[in-house]
Amino acid sequence: MMELDEIDRALIKALSKDATQSAGALGRKLDLSQPATWRRIKRLESEGILAGRTLDLDREKLGFGVTVFLGVKLATKGRVSLDDFERAVTAIPEVQRVEHVLGMYDYRLRVTARDIADFERVLRRRIMTLPGVGDVEANVLLSEERRPGPL
Repeated sequence: MMELDEIDRALIKALSKDATQSAGALGRKLDLSQPATWRRIKRLESEGILAGRTLDLDREKLGFGVTVFLGVKLATKGRVSLDDFERAVTAIPEVQRVEHVLGMYDYRLRVTARDIADFERVLRRRIMTLPGVGDVEANVLLSEERRPGPL
């Protein structure tokens, strides 16, 4: 595992706030040259610490007003492989996140839909027809107070 110094940590923090900043702009903030900053970013990427840069979209403004968290318990673990389920569920565009979890359910899904009727369509026609799906529990997101940030 790579040792991070204070400059690496400051660089990660700055990128987590705005990943679109140029190496030159970041370097000015951190008192580094543009090439030195660029080399540090490339090293963090090659080590897998920076695994990509994401775009934070406003789902509601794009017409997706409902987010539902689904707990999915597979009915037949012996007959259907986890890989088959994961491959099938990740092909559904409304499923934004798939998490394999330990507990009452085998998977936790984050599903985004235009409205409740759209979610019902996705649930009935896509999710409930996946290989091995047994019990499903839905929790509708009412509000999101805290967004993920830097570690």
